[in-house]
Amino acid sequence: MPRIRLDIAYDGTNFRGWARQPALRTVQGVLEAALERVLGSPVPLTVAGRTDAGVHATGQVAHADLDDAQWARATQRRRIDPAPADPVIPLARRIAGVLGQYADAAVLRTSTAPEGFDARFSATWRRYEYRVADAVTGYDPLERHRTTTVRAVLDVAAMDAAARSLIGLHDFAAYCKPRPEATTIRTLLEYDWRRDERGTLVANVRADAFCHSMVRALVGACVAVGDGRLDPDQLARIRDAGIRTSDFKVLAARGLTLTAVGYPADDLLAARAEQTRNRRDLD
Repeated sequence: MPRIRLDIAYDGTNFRGWARQPALRTVQGVLEAALERVLGSPVPLTVAGRTDAGVHATGQVAHADLDDAQWARATQRRRIDPAPADPVIPLARRIAGVLGQYADAAVLRTSTAPEGFDARFSATWRRYEYRVADAVTGYDPLERHRTTTVRAVLDVAAMDAAARSLIGLHDFAAYCKPRPEATTIRTLLEYDWRRDERGTLVANVRADAFCHSMVRALVGACVAVGDGRLDPDQLARIRDAGIRTSDFKVLAARGLTLTAVGYPADDLLAARAEQTRNRRDLD
């Protein structure tokens, strides 16, 4: 069965997360319904990262396996159109037509997936951005769906120092919502804070993978540092203690956006997928 890759963006405000749920509006449900209309039969999607309710994405990735009939419909084109380099490229435009002009979810690109590609298990890293408007930034109603507001003046230098102290391979149980049989060992590759040109505080967080609520907990801890409730060096001590604490809040989903998913070279995709399926353990 041919496999296709879909690059996806969405405003998570009015979705109950990525994963399909009965009687609830989800990103997966909306996109699979659009694909079914275009291809004539159900097409399940496998995604790089299942985002929670209210979380946005500009760089989400999914894959789908098509049967022969679905592939034939996916690669249909008008005779007057030139043949694309990849026959499935026009599918994104057809999905857009089903979703509508101002949809809150979009398939940005469709392409034939290389051999061994798995949107979830072949990924080597995910990158998130979190946006915070503090008393310095002020409140902008046009940014309210993607920015969390904090009524304090935050020390971005202290937040950045605290964030960088957490980088590395560690057990992040203190910053995760536990799930049965799920490991909390992760490699945090990048974590830093800056102010953008408007003064909004922006966190850059990149890891091999994230456990449930991990990014929003890490951000909440740094905001507690920024407003003086925690010292920068306390965050690593909390991590190493391995116990969830009430010393900081897990911040709202609205400020969080999945911006990119990284993959290895095509000839390493299958090996990476097999490696990722193995349980992560500390050396």
